[in-house]
Amino acid sequence: MQRNIEPTADFKTAISFEALSELFSKADINLSQFEYNKFCDYANYLVEYNQVVNLTAITQPLEIAQKHFLDSVLPFYLKPIDKNAKVADIGTGAGFPSCPLKIMREDIQITLVDSLNKRIKFLQNLSDKLGLNAECIHARGEVLGLDKNFCGKYDVVCARAVKNLTELVTYCLPFLKVGGYFYSLKGKIEQQEIEDAQENIKNFGGVIEQTIEYSLPDGDGRTLIIIKKISDKIIKPKKSKKKNKV
Repeated sequence: MQRNIEPTADFKTAISFEALSELFSKADINLSQFEYNKFCDYANYLVEYNQVVNLTAITQPLEIAQKHFLDSVLPFYLKPIDKNAKVADIGTGAGFPSCPLKIMREDIQITLVDSLNKRIKFLQNLSDKLGLNAECIHARGEVLGLDKNFCGKYDVVCARAVKNLTELVTYCLPFLKVGGYFYSLKGKIEQQEIEDAQENIKNFGGVIEQTIEYSLPDGDGRTLIIIKKISDKIIKPKKSKKKNKV
C-alpha cells in the first residue's frame, strides 16, 4: 500500500553542488562533483522508495543533506578510519552511516545489517545503483555477531542512533577484530548512559578510547563514542546467588 507522503523536490534541483560543498566545508570536508552526483541519486531513490516502505521521516532535500549525509560522514572525519577498512553497519536502516561514508571513501568495504527484509531489498538496489558493492544481510545484529563467519572479522563497526549503549555494545563488539573500533553515533546524550555501559564494554573486551561532543551546522548536538576492542574474551556476568529461605 502506498503511503500518503507529500512529494519532495528533486535533490539536484533543490541542493546545488556549490550548496552541498559549502555545507560539507563547514566540517572541513571536501566534496567532489562525482560524490555529489552519487548523493543526488541516493537522495532521490531514498525519497522514491520511502513512498512504499517506511525508511525515514526526513525527506526534504536540505534535511537529507545535513541530517543524513553530513551526519553520517562527519564522525569518520573527526576520527578517520584506516584505508581499506572492513566496516559493518549494524541496524543500518536506510544505509546510514555507512553508505554515505562509502561514497566518500571508495576504498572501504561495507556490510549492511538490518532486521527488516524490506530495508535490505532497498539497500541492495541502492548498492547496485550507486556501485557501492555492499554486502547486504537480513539478520538481527545480536544473532549475526555470534556467527563464526562474522564474529571477529571487522576493522570497524558502526551504529547510528540505535538502542541504549549498554545493550548496543553486546551486539556490536563481537563483530570486531582485536584492535578494531566501534563507532557509536548518538544524539546529545547524558554522561550516565556512558557510565552505565562501562561494565558491558569491559565484559565484551572493549575500552572507551574517546568521546567527542560536537554539533551539526544547524546546532543539533551529537555524541561520538569510540570504543576499541582490546580482547576477544567475553566475560559473562555472574549470576547472583539466591539466599536460602529460612
